Amino acid sequence: MRRAGGTTDVLTEFRGHGGRRRDLVASQIWTMAGLVLACGIGNGGASAQDTKTISGVAAFYSVDYKGSTASGESYDPKKFTCAHRTLPFGTRLRVTDPKSRRSVVVTVNDRGPFTKGRVIDLSLAAAKELRMIGRGLMKVTAALQ
Repeated sequence: MRRAGGTTDVLTEFRGHGGRRRDLVASQIWTMAGLVLACGIGNGGASAQDTKTISGVAAFYSVDYKGSTASGESYDPKKFTCAHRTLPFGTRLRVTDPKSRRSVVVTVNDRGPFTKGRVIDLSLAAAKELRMIGRGLMKVTAALQ
């Protein structure tokens, strides 16, 4: 409906078109609100700076162990690798001994440990670097890299 000065009564115009224009505007508003929300979640919720930390007891592969890993690679005691139950193969972890503050970066290439209470199995090289060979088991923290 036009008014004297050539302006349109917006509410009357919405009603006059059977609600189609109102639905279109409402749809556009909800779309914009969704985009704003999605951008906010996308930037803040899953930032590359967020880290997942795992804490618990670590063990290491036997000095005599020979074989292949769950990823298909041959176990190499000279490489900095580890076994984890669920993390994808290729995931890099910084494993730290909280007491000595020594740390090493390892790559997940095997599944395990399957012993209750343990969170990670380290290769011989990683265990030597952390100086845990004489201890056998050690409490560690591991952060995604």
